[in-house]
Amino acid sequence: MECCLWTTAGTLLLACLILSSRTARSEEDRDSLWDAWGLWSECSRTCGGGASYSLRRCLSSKTCEGRNIRYRTCSNVDCPPEAGDFRAQQCSAHNDVKYQGQFYEWLPVSNDPDNPCSLKCQARGTALVVELAPKVLDGTRCYTESLDMCISGLCQIVGCDHQLGSAVKEDNCGVCNGDGSTCRLVRGQYKSQLSASKLDDTVVAIPYGSRQVRLVLKGPDHLYLETKTLQGVKSESNLSTTGSFLVENSSIDFQKFPDKEILRISGPLTADFTIKIHYAGAADSSVQFIFYQPIIHRWRETDFFPCSASCGGGYQLTSAECFDLRSSRVVADQYCHYYPENIKPKPKLQECNLDPCPASDGYKQIMPYDLYHPLPRWESTPWTACSSSCGGGIQSRSVSCVEEDIQGHISPVEEWKCMYTPKMPVVQPCNIFDCPKWLAQEWSPCTVTCGQGLRYRVVLCIDHRGMHTGGCSPKTKPHIKEECVVPTPCYKPKEKLPVEAKLPWYKQAQELEEGRAISEEPSFIPEAWSTCSVTCGVGSQVRLVKCQVLLSFSQSVADLPIDECEGPKPVSQRACYSGPCSGEATEDTPEETQLLHGSLQEIDELYDWEYEGFTECSESCGGGVQEAVVTCLNKQTRETADETLCVSSRRPPQLLKACSLDPCPPR
Repeated sequence: MECCLWTTAGTLLLACLILSSRTARSEEDRDSLWDAWGLWSECSRTCGGGASYSLRRCLSSKTCEGRNIRYRTCSNVDCPPEAGDFRAQQCSAHNDVKYQGQFYEWLPVSNDPDNPCSLKCQARGTALVVELAPKVLDGTRCYTESLDMCISGLCQIVGCDHQLGSAVKEDNCGVCNGDGSTCRLVRGQYKSQLSASKLDDTVVAIPYGSRQVRLVLKGPDHLYLETKTLQGVKSESNLSTTGSFLVENSSIDFQKFPDKEILRISGPLTADFTIKIHYAGAADSSVQFIFYQPIIHRWRETDFFPCSASCGGGYQLTSAECFDLRSSRVVADQYCHYYPENIKPKPKLQECNLDPCPASDGYKQIMPYDLYHPLPRWESTPWTACSSSCGGGIQSRSVSCVEEDIQGHISPVEEWKCMYTPKMPVVQPCNIFDCPKWLAQEWSPCTVTCGQGLRYRVVLCIDHRGMHTGGCSPKTKPHIKEECVVPTPCYKPKEKLPVEAKLPWYKQAQELEEGRAISEEPSFIPEAWSTCSVTCGVGSQVRLVKCQVLLSFSQSVADLPIDECEGPKPVSQRACYSGPCSGEATEDTPEETQLLHGSLQEIDELYDWEYEGFTECSESCGGGVQEAVVTCLNKQTRETADETLCVSSRRPPQLLKACSLDPCPPR
């Protein structure tokens, strides 16, 4: 109660004392008009949080100030899963009462924003919603995701400490009035990788006790669940329709849309959940997930270890051990080191057994602990190399107890002197990740538009993180090319070139030279022809021809020395004709006349592609392939001609045949 500030200090103190005394007497007078509070009533519920009340009588003939009833929460224990929803029980109690001359099966309507404490129910299978009672029973939750409860038809605030009017709330870890240090936020994204050999894949593993789980799948695939209880019982749940489900006593809300799926679990999970994806379409899917994972391994301080001496003065220390909250047992320290939030407590030290030793035993001098005389400690050698580079191996080391004297000299001592702390492990698993494996991507389109050709694919060596790496066995690598057949018949057009047409190697509209695709095998790759060296008459064109290879892991092209490529090298120079020069007689040379008016008309019949044998087998044993050699030939002289003279004919398809089929001898 504030006093007037214009008085002097002494007057101020006296005024405050008088006002405080009058206030205390008025409160006593007000309370004296009431009888004592009565006993608390029975709880309105046996579980799930209910309400109890206490009454008092007004002893005055006048009106008493204050309330004659007070409430408190009770039965704040979780109901068994089979008990059902309290509001639903109140709706179902009206199933045997006719409404407008008809029986209905009533379902609860929750989370009414206008009047959450009225009993509104909906008739199953209809849109009929009726208020069957103006007030729900005391202890009914106002909202499904809140502890607030209805008492006498009014929604009362309830904190996580189950006290009426309390504003205390749970943190994200589910700890009442906590600071969020007992859990960690986990968020991530998964992208599907279609494979002909896999029908499903794991999205994320969510451990026991996790909360506020939310996953959103976008794409044609579908989510499903695998669970494992702490007792080792496994089960699988398919999510096919929208609705709320109970899986291992965890309530799941699932929404299914044409192009996405949403999964929510408020938690805490009562089992280990593994969220998986079932491939259902040709397009890729993505899954975004977020949840709060409990820190189930925490440091716990131990009691003091036995004294280092039985008499004459010694020391004893505490330590810290890693404790599994789920199984209530001590585990290896590495589990606690996994969480950066976990800070290992420092050991405590105290003196012990300070009484002198008996004379018959002699006096045992124990060096007191100080900063200049460190305690005995465990020391270890470096870990040996892992027995396996992947797929799980072991490595070992030696651990011994050592002591350091005042001069800094270290010497081995008995192990019991170091027993105040756990001995470091001498063996540990290593490289437990999966070994790299080949991943074949989709086949390319066929290299021809008719008949027989080839198709290619990229084959990558992928590690356990999905990154490109080395280490895959060449013997198990899937093949990167194979034959393909396009079910379209091939035919060779016999069109005559007009007399006035330009030379076929100059006229780009009739250039049918096959383009060469860069592959994972070294091959000659010609660049585009340069422009003609002259603007009129007969000149020449040049182009670069490189030996190149496709590096699959980086999808980049590398230049190689020319001798690394096999087979005939494409020509790098050819003749070109740019028409008659202006100001000159248009009379052509005999060569031009013959080309333009004679043999040009029959050039497509004079030169053509033909097969000339096969290349050497790609393997000496165990199965290889030979590739047919295609050359441009003069049909009359049977001599090899420049490939540009055959451009008006379609290049025949590439032919392969098997060879060296005998098995290789064992190495």
